Amino acid sequence: MQIETIKAYHVVQPFVDGPYRMSKGRVADAFDAVIVAITSDSGITGWGEMAPLGNFYSPAFAAGVRAGVVEIAPHLISHDPRGLATIGRLMDTVFKGHPYIKSALDMACWDLAARAADVPLVTLLGGRESETAELYKVVTHGSVEAMAALAKRIVKDGFHRLQVKVGGNVHDDIERVTAVAASVPKGTVIFCDANAGWTPYQARQFADATRAIDYTFEQPCTTIDECMSVRRSLDKPMVLDESVASLDDMLDIHRKGAADGLTLKISRLGGVTKTRQIRDLAVDLGFMITVEDTGGAEIDTAAMAHLSLSTPEERRLHAIAFHEWVTVRTASNKPPVTGSRMGIPDGPGLGIDVVPDLLGAPFFEIGG
Repeated sequence: MQIETIKAYHVVQPFVDGPYRMSKGRVADAFDAVIVAITSDSGITGWGEMAPLGNFYSPAFAAGVRAGVVEIAPHLISHDPRGLATIGRLMDTVFKGHPYIKSALDMACWDLAARAADVPLVTLLGGRESETAELYKVVTHGSVEAMAALAKRIVKDGFHRLQVKVGGNVHDDIERVTAVAASVPKGTVIFCDANAGWTPYQARQFADATRAIDYTFEQPCTTIDECMSVRRSLDKPMVLDESVASLDDMLDIHRKGAADGLTLKISRLGGVTKTRQIRDLAVDLGFMITVEDTGGAEIDTAAMAHLSLSTPEERRLHAIAFHEWVTVRTASNKPPVTGSRMGIPDGPGLGIDVVPDLLGAPFFEIGG
């Protein structure tokens, strides 16, 4: 089997609930996605997707993805898409760094390989550990009143896990989280996510003032060492997200005992191949795991779901349904969400049926 054609599409995906807000004025109105279709000489097509959250969240930007895919794709023609390790090494050889550019291409090869084997992707990723994964919802950064009201609505809708955005003015965020915690039932799972917005001094101020609240601290500072300095005086679990950009980062976090859990972003790590590698080793090392991405619609959410459901349930934290965030559709079906839990679509590969007509004309095409 050989890769015969590669097409790439640019799809802007506006948010259903309006702008997505983090601390320090960081805001995005949409996911700016690149969707890739890789078709083999046997006529099977695999799909991949990558969408950064604005230009402020991670060292990835949408125009860079579009430019990079055009550079890498010609090198993949005539290679076996099922040779996933070979494809990964080839991309790293011809295009140094920039793992986010390679993510959609790698994902499409995994989808194609699973479709060729006529099995769901979850089977190739180690097997299905449970039928569904528990979802969390985000309480975006805003006024005390707005955040408490949003948390109430989320819980009323049947969700039990909240990610509360902090990382702004410390004293204001103390007030925000105190109000959110008071507005939801006891036992609601709360993650306080600073998105690397604080210095260790600020993070310790926040942690000291909120000791009476039950929450998990997520990525308070930028570097692993900064987060570790906060963890030394912390009496709560800590999860790192932005600090996990490679296998070396994960091993460094483990050696230092800097976190109890990790959030693995598919595009940040360079695709399904490296996410699966890091996920499996992290599970063996005892970490709690969340697998998600920086954004996307049905394609990327399906990949997240397959990786989540092939993670041992006792090591899985939660998941997120990004396809419900956006106003556009890219497929005729989607990862199923029932209440506060998400499963995977039936069928081989990712299990979704992408509709090319919903994507518009490709901005790049090679082969055929």
